[in-house]
Amino acid sequence: MKKIIIPVFIFAGLTSLKSQVGMGKTSVNGDAILDFPVSTTGIILPAVEALPTGAAATNGTFLLDKTDLTIKMRSNDLWVPLSDAGNLTGITANTSPETGGGVIIGAASSPAQGVLVLEAANKALVLPKVNDPVANMKSPVAGTMCYDTVSKTIAVFDGINWSFWK
Repeated sequence: MKKIIIPVFIFAGLTSLKSQVGMGKTSVNGDAILDFPVSTTGIILPAVEALPTGAAATNGTFLLDKTDLTIKMRSNDLWVPLSDAGNLTGITANTSPETGGGVIIGAASSPAQGVLVLEAANKALVLPKVNDPVANMKSPVAGTMCYDTVSKTIAVFDGINWSFWK
């Protein structure tokens, strides 16, 4: 009997997990799959030598394109620039070969390819929230992205300037 009851309780506990992650906080706001607290830091997007194509070019992807020094988002199967040409000062190139398939949060697998893939039918990424990143982020690097709580916009730093998107 114990051999049946223990696995049932373990399975019931695993199926009740919400697949939500809070970074630097004890709870997740609303339906976030990945949530950050209000702080003075953002996330840093990967800087790529060449834009992904084919199956690797998934809509909703954000990156820093080293060829023209702009931050881009994949939307409607096109790469859309979110900044003017910036500067890569402050970025240290990773010379190690890539290993593994990245991290997937919210699902066991994903057709999307990326360093961090969020998969959810009813949850979203909540960007790190910063009160006025221009004034409060002391040393942002190219590819930094956050949500500006003052202007209520997405803020991206291209290495020279901040760009803001509603």
